[in-house]
Amino acid sequence: MRTDPDQAPLSATRSPDWPERATRWAQITLAEDDPLHFDVDFWLDLMRDSRSNATCISAGGYVAYYPTQLEYHYRSQFLGDTDPFGALVDGARELGMSVMARVDPHAIHADAAAAHPEWLARDSDGNALEHWAHPDIWLTCAFTGYHREFITEVAREIVREYDVDAIFANRWEGYYGISYSEAARKSFRDETGLELPAGEYQENWTEYVGWRRRQLSTLVGIWDQAVRDLRPHARFIPNLGALAARDLDRALVEKHYPIFFIDKQGRSGIEAPWAAGRNGKRNRGVFPDRPVRLITSVGPEHHQYRWKDSVAPAEEVKTWIVDGFAQGALPWFTKFNASIPDHRWVPPIVEAFTLHAKVEPVLKDLRITAEVALLDPTRAGQLRTPDGLGHEDGFYQALVEARVPFEFISDQELTPDRLAPYKVIVLANAEQLGDDQLTQLEAYVAAGGSLIAAYQTSLYDEQGRARDDFGLADVLGVHLETPARPVKNNYIALTGEHRLNRGYEGTTRIIGGTHILGVEAVGDAQVPFRFIPDFPDLPMEEVYPREAPDKPAVVCREHAGGGRTVYFPFNLGAIFWEALQSDHGRLVANAVSWALGKDPQVTVEGAGLVDVAVHRGSDEVAVALVNLTNPMAMRGPIRETLPLPPQTVSVAVPGTTVKARLLVAEVDVEATVENGRAVVTIPTAGLLEIVHLDWRS
Repeated sequence: MRTDPDQAPLSATRSPDWPERATRWAQITLAEDDPLHFDVDFWLDLMRDSRSNATCISAGGYVAYYPTQLEYHYRSQFLGDTDPFGALVDGARELGMSVMARVDPHAIHADAAAAHPEWLARDSDGNALEHWAHPDIWLTCAFTGYHREFITEVAREIVREYDVDAIFANRWEGYYGISYSEAARKSFRDETGLELPAGEYQENWTEYVGWRRRQLSTLVGIWDQAVRDLRPHARFIPNLGALAARDLDRALVEKHYPIFFIDKQGRSGIEAPWAAGRNGKRNRGVFPDRPVRLITSVGPEHHQYRWKDSVAPAEEVKTWIVDGFAQGALPWFTKFNASIPDHRWVPPIVEAFTLHAKVEPVLKDLRITAEVALLDPTRAGQLRTPDGLGHEDGFYQALVEARVPFEFISDQELTPDRLAPYKVIVLANAEQLGDDQLTQLEAYVAAGGSLIAAYQTSLYDEQGRARDDFGLADVLGVHLETPARPVKNNYIALTGEHRLNRGYEGTTRIIGGTHILGVEAVGDAQVPFRFIPDFPDLPMEEVYPREAPDKPAVVCREHAGGGRTVYFPFNLGAIFWEALQSDHGRLVANAVSWALGKDPQVTVEGAGLVDVAVHRGSDEVAVALVNLTNPMAMRGPIRETLPLPPQTVSVAVPGTTVKARLLVAEVDVEATVENGRAVVTIPTAGLLEIVHLDWRS
């Protein structure tokens, strides 16, 4: 439905708060030949059946699916006199849905490249970069007139001619590497007085990261203002990867980003199923009040083989969507190619979306809270050390296994107000921390907060320069004696009674790390574990310790303000993620329990792998249990979810009269209230159950 921009009767009825109400998204990513055969009725029926209330539809950029009038805006060669984009917009509006138009500016066709070579991304020798996956199309540079001017005109044309609420930009940053176009070189030189870096982490890299952030944020502002000039309620919204929110200037985000869309469409390889929910936590860690939607592909995610026109197992798709929305990243599905040779993806989408619609009336007014937070370092905030990855993954897995509700907090957000809600902050391997960040963490502990830190945390400043000692040495009660070194056959011995020793009955030692540091414990620090000095791992006859345990392997302190600290001088998170030894997971759980120093506000007990989220209001709480128990739990794709046995949920409540309901089962249940805690037993659960406790009078 085309509209007259002078009259704009429909746009006048649109509300600026549409992003908050658009909670279930259906995306159709068209292929160039779709105008020949796509079935608009199928898509509209699916939107209705899935209770989708918003849609994103391919419109233009690399290929236009409407009769564009802009030169070099490539039309689908199969478009003819049709308008598939317009037909879908009309149908979605009739269903009362919000509508976004998708554009993709990362590549252009040969005719545009020949006419405007200045638009192209270039390597350090000045050569234009051809697309890696398709011949005779060319990668664009985000710092040229193509993005600032041409894509701005594309956005204006779409918003002027169609009744849409937003433009959604995919791969809007253009070439992901360093583009050495003349425009990029000049802009960087003019702003910094420097030349572009030769590569990642090379000379001028830090300045480049800041410049790129500012340039891209400014670009979003230009696009957003162009759209809003035509329709005041409309927005230009760039697609974000799982980490990209941290790369944007806060002032421009506050002004131009009403909502985040996270393009992490599924898991692959050994990614854990909780990775869906992590996306919501990570973005809340930077922008806690900004709505988040998680994009899910109906096909498998395999970045090497790229089976984009395929279908993932039903249970895999459902689990990704459900774990996402349980942790606050609301559902969005995308189907590549509008033709439907395989219909098996449709039922799981309908089921997962319907499940969200069922629990949304309760969850929509609640806020996800936790007593524990995992520090999220910026993209440039960790060194690429050669001693393995997975520090964050390991701690995350351990916390999920221990059923600890937790959030993320960005290292950009270490202010007293942002730290105050948390009782425990976990630093899995926060290598690079600036002096200001150290000051905030020290003040947090002095005020009664607790820290858990591991491995090389605070050994480098924010620029990656090595410190002589831990920046948090005085707080953690340790000093560095020897830097990290690789080891084999390493063990740590239990040394004395301490809360961190619990659960290790029957043994005097457990596995240690694969990279360890030599530290000295000072002051009033306690050492519940010590390293056993190195001994051979072959020949087998030589595999025995020669010396008694000596160097600290776990260091604990209790502080005057009531806070507690725990430090692990080895790669605890990384080795747990690699080897999944239960003793390491228990060590993390014990550290959190001791550091908390009290009974948790929420506990969930029972068998199975469960991801827990706590949604809280002033006089109600909803505890979400996502059942990740399946035969393929740590190696996708999920084929079957095993029903949970009985689970016991215990919540601290202020009164004695509490109503309890299982939102998914749709039944009221009894809550036993004793000693300030309401206890509910869930007899069983499938993929999701949510216990809603309400003590409103």
